[in-house]
Amino acid sequence: MTASSVSLPGDLPRLPRRAADAHKYDFGRVLLVGGSVGMTGAITLSGLAALRSGAGLVQLAVPGICWPIVAGFEPSFMTLPLATDGHGEPSAVGQLDLLAAAERATSVGCGPGLAPTGATSKLVAALYANLECPAVFDAGALASLSEGPLLAERRPKAARVLTPHAGEFRKLLRTDEKLPRDRLEQQAVDLAKAAGIVILLKGHRTLITDGHRSWHNTTGNPGMATGGTGDVLTGIVAALLGQKLEPYDAARLAAWVHGRAGDLAAAEFGETSLIASDLPRFLPQAFREVVLAD
Repeated sequence: MTASSVSLPGDLPRLPRRAADAHKYDFGRVLLVGGSVGMTGAITLSGLAALRSGAGLVQLAVPGICWPIVAGFEPSFMTLPLATDGHGEPSAVGQLDLLAAAERATSVGCGPGLAPTGATSKLVAALYANLECPAVFDAGALASLSEGPLLAERRPKAARVLTPHAGEFRKLLRTDEKLPRDRLEQQAVDLAKAAGIVILLKGHRTLITDGHRSWHNTTGNPGMATGGTGDVLTGIVAALLGQKLEPYDAARLAAWVHGRAGDLAAAEFGETSLIASDLPRFLPQAFREVVLAD
């Protein structure tokens, strides 16, 4: 199979064509939470991916010190600079501003570029438990969730999608044992079922499972093993959740489109030279392949 010709899996979720009288609010208000000093690229990649994945509005909530960099990256972003204390942690005012923005959101993505320390980790735990809209957690947010109660003991108020790679997943399991992929996948199925969540376990033939159903993705290539591609995936998942896809389907479609964009990028640049910021450029072509015909 080449990048220019691809066969869609028969059970792959698809997007409907947009109505002629569609409004931006029909396609979700996505809030992305992340960023820290030295890690502003991650949250901007997520934001750009969310926009290219059809979100009606995308707002990036970042520490105030990072705000000028993030706000200047893409004029289509809305931004929310969060007040911080003397240690760079969200202040009480910053936390209240974030929670108010989350109440207005259709979906939330949490974690890209996030520094999982102190008050930030507690805030992530509160978002995981209390957000009333679907949300995806990745990167620094996963590190925060690996602390405190086990995931199987938590019951969030709405749908949650977690997108760990193998190392992050082991931390969620509280183990250093490097299990074979098949055993790791079985533990992902077990945890998804016990916690009532969707797990997207990244890697070759990424696994998506809700504990009752499981699906392996067939797109993607080794050139995507580079920093920032996971942040792009987070933005895609958040955007699809915001467009009201069922979480298991949102995760499956996001994985396929993400990998397809990577395959298209590799066809142009080669696997060696592929970088994460190439992927949003190819998302439009990938999405054109999964929109239903009239």
